[in-house]
Amino acid sequence: MSTSFAQRIRLALADTQLRENFRGAMQFLRTKRASVVAHDTTWEQLRKEGEQIREQVLAELPDLLEQLEASCQRNGIEVHWAEDANSANQLILGIAQQHNARHCVKGKSMATEEIGLNDYLARHAVESLETDMGEYIVQLANETPSHIIMPAIHKDKTQISNLFAEQLDEHGDPEDVDRLIGIGRRVLRDKFKRADIGISGVNFAAADSGTLCLVENEGNGRMCTTIPPVHIAVMGLEKVIPSLHALPTLQSLLTRSATGQTMTTYLNLISRPRQPGEKDGPHAVHLVLLDNGRSRIHQDTDMQRTLACIRCGACMNHCPVYTRIGGHAYGSTYPGPIGQVITPQLEGLETQAPLVSACSLNGACGEACPVNIPLPNLIRRLRERSQQKGFHTSRKERILWALWHQINTRPRIYTFCLFIASRLRWLAGVGPAAWRRTRVFPRPARRSLHARMASRTVSKTGERAP
Repeated sequence: MSTSFAQRIRLALADTQLRENFRGAMQFLRTKRASVVAHDTTWEQLRKEGEQIREQVLAELPDLLEQLEASCQRNGIEVHWAEDANSANQLILGIAQQHNARHCVKGKSMATEEIGLNDYLARHAVESLETDMGEYIVQLANETPSHIIMPAIHKDKTQISNLFAEQLDEHGDPEDVDRLIGIGRRVLRDKFKRADIGISGVNFAAADSGTLCLVENEGNGRMCTTIPPVHIAVMGLEKVIPSLHALPTLQSLLTRSATGQTMTTYLNLISRPRQPGEKDGPHAVHLVLLDNGRSRIHQDTDMQRTLACIRCGACMNHCPVYTRIGGHAYGSTYPGPIGQVITPQLEGLETQAPLVSACSLNGACGEACPVNIPLPNLIRRLRERSQQKGFHTSRKERILWALWHQINTRPRIYTFCLFIASRLRWLAGVGPAAWRRTRVFPRPARRSLHARMASRTVSKTGERAP
């Protein structure tokens, strides 16, 4: 992306329609989540259990992945290991070419967004069509998702109606949401029938049984994984779970946090290719296990909890920064608080350091996280590393911080500065105009606390305190 993070923020803040769309959408999602969480007496217990499950996974990750591979192979699922985005794309393209595939239908998958799969396949003459309605909308608009659960949340009904009219020559009433959805369904239905390969993500994968779990609401995921003769599932290493016994807890946490539902419309459990006598399902199933920096994160004891994320999006919905600038301003696959933590680790802090500064450390994301990931603490650690290495810190800023350190570690200098500040307190009103329009600029007191305490000691004892 050619523009800087700061430039994208300014553009987002200047877009009144975008801000209005996000304000309404975030309020809607927070209200829905609160409606199912507030009266759930088991919620905090579920969070604790979910946290324990994810901690167990991180503690046993290498062994669980080997167990998953063995279980999948025993079931007839071919397992592939991808070290990075390029190797994952090559693996998937190789499978497509092996089956002479030209048309793929794809369910919503952040892992495939992360590796840029659609563009890679298109460069090799393989169409990859998004079938989740939100993903389909942003693909038509030649955009990327702005939210990991609701990709087109940045668009309102009128914008979607205009997009369908422009790209599909289909005209629908913006107020008739069912008709707009129907337009997308008619286009996608034919694509499902002609697809050579179905591609999906994986929400969780049970190591002991080799079962791939997919959560969805539209049914497109089930169509992608049963109609085409080949199914390719792409999964980040951290999505493994010990067994299906852990699924009810994580499923409950995911659906309540993501969409405010107690249960999603579809829960797909895939354990093997189609067997003789069965009427549907793919003839071949492939599982691509994506590393792409996850092993490095796992080895970092300070940041390992990043991998506990179940991709619910709750941290975004409760983040005041994300709510105002939207997902595209972050310029990364994963926006919001989890994006501020995972993107610098996946892509390098030297290029993504500005992301960790876009946080007020208000703690809302940590409170909202269903598996208790300490997101504010992780962001703070990344900030410390960025400062230590001098990433995106100007010489002027380094000098100012060095001066601040000298003042605040030397009592005599500190006291002298307080004295000067109290004498020049009238200058406090001179500051950035944008700040002063909405805030009262803080003004130093006429006498500092140190001076007050010193005079109080003198008045009581008759002697100045040492």
